[in-house]
Amino acid sequence: MAGSVAPHAVVLALLLLAGLAAAQRGTTPTPTPAAAAPAPDPGCNGIEVTYNFGGRTKIRPYVSDKNKQPYAFRANVTVRNSGTRPLKSWAALVTFGYDEILVGVDGAVLTGGGELPYNTTEDAGNATSFSGYPQTDLLTPIATAGDLSQIQASVGIVGTLFAGPGFDPLPTALSLDDPAYACPAATNLTSKVLSTCCVLTPEAEANATVIDANATDPTKNFLPRGTGDLVITYDVLQAYPSSYLALVTLENNAKLGRLDNWRMSWEWRRGEFIYSMKGAHPSEVDTSGCIYGAPGQYYQSLDFSQVLNCDRKPVILDLPLSRYNDTQIGKIDNCCRNGTILPKSMDEAQSKSAFQMQVFKMPPDLNRTKLFPPANFKIAGASSLNPDYTCGQPVPVSPTAFPDPSGLDSTTLAVATWQVVCNITTTKGAKPKCCVTFSAYYNDSVIPCNTCACGCPANRRGPTCSTTAQSMLLPPEALLMPFNNRSHKALAWAELKHYNVPRPMPCGDFCGVSINWHVSTDYNKGWSARVTLFNWEDVDMANWFAAIVMDKAYDGFEKAYSFNATSVGKNTIFMQGLEGLNYLVKQTNMSGIDYLVPGKQQSVLSFTKKLTPGINVVAGDGFPTKVFFNGDECAMPQRIPMSNGFGNRLSSGLALVLFLAASAFLLLQQ
Repeated sequence: MAGSVAPHAVVLALLLLAGLAAAQRGTTPTPTPAAAAPAPDPGCNGIEVTYNFGGRTKIRPYVSDKNKQPYAFRANVTVRNSGTRPLKSWAALVTFGYDEILVGVDGAVLTGGGELPYNTTEDAGNATSFSGYPQTDLLTPIATAGDLSQIQASVGIVGTLFAGPGFDPLPTALSLDDPAYACPAATNLTSKVLSTCCVLTPEAEANATVIDANATDPTKNFLPRGTGDLVITYDVLQAYPSSYLALVTLENNAKLGRLDNWRMSWEWRRGEFIYSMKGAHPSEVDTSGCIYGAPGQYYQSLDFSQVLNCDRKPVILDLPLSRYNDTQIGKIDNCCRNGTILPKSMDEAQSKSAFQMQVFKMPPDLNRTKLFPPANFKIAGASSLNPDYTCGQPVPVSPTAFPDPSGLDSTTLAVATWQVVCNITTTKGAKPKCCVTFSAYYNDSVIPCNTCACGCPANRRGPTCSTTAQSMLLPPEALLMPFNNRSHKALAWAELKHYNVPRPMPCGDFCGVSINWHVSTDYNKGWSARVTLFNWEDVDMANWFAAIVMDKAYDGFEKAYSFNATSVGKNTIFMQGLEGLNYLVKQTNMSGIDYLVPGKQQSVLSFTKKLTPGINVVAGDGFPTKVFFNGDECAMPQRIPMSNGFGNRLSSGLALVLFLAASAFLLLQQ
């Protein structure tokens, strides 16, 4: 209606007048309280590890025992960096509880290099470690504005488990495989999700090196170089859009471990293949995987007849010494030693092996900076005496610096460098590969190696021998016979000496190498021992070495007369063959003998009592407590020879037997 006042205008005017009146009285209106600040996010401010169970499907065979029924399952492990420090070369530990068999793993590899399908019950403690691949590093949310693609990695798992129906089988434990982080017991977020939040331990935080937490380039802060029994370094020397040149170096850091005719393998995870090599070669030259696969479709104009190997898991061998000066495949420092890598304590110049290779890449990695090492490295020696190794996954480290070859005061850095740390491992229940026998001048019997010292074949037919009976004492000449030929000697010796004979008789030792330690003399100012090596294998052993641990007699060691021998550490005598005599030859035929005789070498060792007052040689102080051959610890006898008043009869008898056998053998070789 014209001239009327709107109701809201009237209200506004009244409020204005009330405010003016209050101002005139000098009072201030009470302000409206501000909204309370939101509570801090109770989520993880460290490394969050989550296991998400994606479900399971019953598969055949169907069984009546519901707890043994197989199910196919899918799961996902997520590792997210919610902290303030980059997480380098991440690895997650999952403790499975239902005999899971992993069939497929995407976004990671098994840290120990296990093959798929993989039975998780084989893991020590039943914990399976997954290492990130190809995304090995997780940056911080601060440096990436919370970009999940840079701070989070996801692992897809497909496998088989065995459990009854009615619940979601989750792992029993979840954590980071990193000693710098402490992970509390994982908790259930839902019935299908298990999670834990890992934080740096106080010790790790106090000792952490200064790093740029806001760096977005993961190559700016590297992990320290690793240490282990054997370290494999993978250097990229030159990088091109579709290929790169790599130098692979093996360095032996073990005090006694060695490799003979090493064989190395790895797994290409990005479709790579080997175009050429120098300093080594693949066990098979095979290009069928390229010609009939994706490389053949992408590299249409490439001459694959020049390609060296297209296997996903190539096996690499060292070249023989004769190829060192070959300009086509040799001429690489530390190459071409026929696969022999010795410990530094024996020969530092031969403790490394190296080779180069030209590697071609596949899409989407066609960029100079898209560089990924292979995964799942494995290394082994051809000799049964070589140790077993377990290798970790490649870890990015600071680029290797190479000195200028012309002698200038300058270095050239590798484009990128990764290290693989391998350590000598002993399989549960594994047997030694060598054994020790004891004898002495004051007793005319030899204490042989223990029964089945190096293991007994499992497929023996019937109770032909006892695997538990104590080995029988032997006459000295029996040491020169293979075990199958010793039985009649042992029986005759037992009858002569009135020893008991087990029924059935004990099995042999089944060792490739046996070592006899014979106490030869014992007088006021010193004593001596003779050590004899026997090679029962069918291969020669080049550059052999042995280590004798003498707990009480070590300080009195003077010299070895036919071996190179040096004192090492606080109780060990390290021995190897003299130059030109460092081959322990294989067993062979000898004229007039109807059985194979072992290859052998021997030397006398002298000791003084001046530095070991109170030593009692006869009571056992003159015998080693441990013996190693080519890095393998040998089985030791469970007893020592006892004094029985036979005087020096064995000293001359055994010495004569071994001397004549060795002389005849050397004449045969000539």
